[in-house]
Amino acid sequence: MKDLFDNFTRIEKNDPEFHEIFKNFAYDEVFEYSSLTQKESVLVTLASLIACQSPKAFKKILLSAVNKYVTPEEVKELLYQSVPYVGFGRAHNFFGVVLKVFDKKGIELPLPERSNTNKENRYEKGREIQESYFGSEMIQMMNENTPVGQKHFNTFLEGYCFGDFYTRDGLNDQQRELITFVFIATLGGCENQLRGHAQGNLSVGNSKEKLISAITVILPYIGFPRSLNALSIVNEL
Repeated sequence: MKDLFDNFTRIEKNDPEFHEIFKNFAYDEVFEYSSLTQKESVLVTLASLIACQSPKAFKKILLSAVNKYVTPEEVKELLYQSVPYVGFGRAHNFFGVVLKVFDKKGIELPLPERSNTNKENRYEKGREIQESYFGSEMIQMMNENTPVGQKHFNTFLEGYCFGDFYTRDGLNDQQRELITFVFIATLGGCENQLRGHAQGNLSVGNSKEKLISAITVILPYIGFPRSLNALSIVNEL
């Protein structure tokens, strides 16, 4: 998958030494220790770059990846899925990047809508997904133990995070939880949430080995401290 680094021509021209070192590590060596598919590798890389706030690197990799490793619909859903985790403040710039790449690639917009909920059922559908991922007892306990005046955060999780986003078509449960784990691992400082979504990954069928592979693939972008922190949480499993 070294072709993902083909659009970094300015670095290659002006600093060929670094270009060769990083390309050989990030697009060759790390994949020797990863069991992810090519599609999964691209999804977790793009997810990490969103959380890293690296729109230029995101654009260059997306130019190489879209319609080869990932579909436009999958890119759209990756971007949507990022919003409740990194926040719209971080995700906003990437909407523009995706539009520019799609335009350059001749991808017709807007893409078909993928929503499966409405104002009446979004809370119910979101709660169903929460319970299927994390268990009904844990969700009930979380709601019961939330202090008065803070319960609206649980409501937001049900309707907005899980109801509006997790119920969408375009990515399956395994892909959504994998990139969610990557968003949180890349952000850093969110250990409790990372533990929860490490368990959520197991619940939807992603193995511990797949999580380790995801950390391996994103290590070149997030560095060793956050990678090792995420690895320690996975090892708690």
